[in-house]
Amino acid sequence: MDQLSTLWDTFFNWQSMRQALPDMLKTGLPNTLILSAISALIGTVLGMLLAMAGISRHRWLRWPARVYTDIFRGLPAVVTILLIGVGLSQIGMKVWGPNPYPLGILALSLIATAYIGEIFRSGIQSVDPGQVEGARALGFSHSAALVLVIIPQGIRRVLPAWVNQLIALIKDSSLVYFLGLAAGQRELFRIGQDAAANTGNESALLLAGIVYLVLTVPLTHFVNFVDHRLRQGRRTRTGPPDADETLLMAGETPLPATSEGAK
Repeated sequence: MDQLSTLWDTFFNWQSMRQALPDMLKTGLPNTLILSAISALIGTVLGMLLAMAGISRHRWLRWPARVYTDIFRGLPAVVTILLIGVGLSQIGMKVWGPNPYPLGILALSLIATAYIGEIFRSGIQSVDPGQVEGARALGFSHSAALVLVIIPQGIRRVLPAWVNQLIALIKDSSLVYFLGLAAGQRELFRIGQDAAANTGNESALLLAGIVYLVLTVPLTHFVNFVDHRLRQGRRTRTGPPDADETLLMAGETPLPATSEGAK
């Protein structure tokens, strides 16, 4: 019983949680959302450009895109964050002073670009090539067919994977603490870790994990809901087709209704 009581007090000390909760809601949660949202926005825009370069007909666009994707998907996120946050710190100090926050956003954005770009590229290339041929037959240029026909369909197909990457980005934002953020810049994990180190109790760190779950679990269920709707597609009609639908399925055009037929 003593061991169970000690274990319970280590992770479920309500006093420690109450002390850490105001800082998490006032400082940690906004910083986590800022890091994730800005990185997701930049990563989505650059990821689309990377996807377009990856499917380009020109090798001088395809090869750099492939190299970029391989590097930033192959490196651990913490290595990328440290390389950029520490390696570019001198440049950052000249631009915005001793503030590692923008460098953390830059590192997360570069990581997100590689993953989101690959997601978009796979979605675009999964669209039937006949869609391009049909659009060209209607008079669209290749670029117009790509932008107006292929890309919207590709994005629709990979929407669940894109949201999953946003969830991963929220969790990866905890790694920015390696850059030594100031007190007002700390995100959820850093606040929980500091409280745990000061009190010798892990309850505040567990509370940080609960807040992460509150952020990510609804997004996970949203992904499942969207994926189910996309797989389900349009509701099929159970009744037999009418005469006009039969002609259309046979490749014929139904005759317009005459005034006598309308009567």
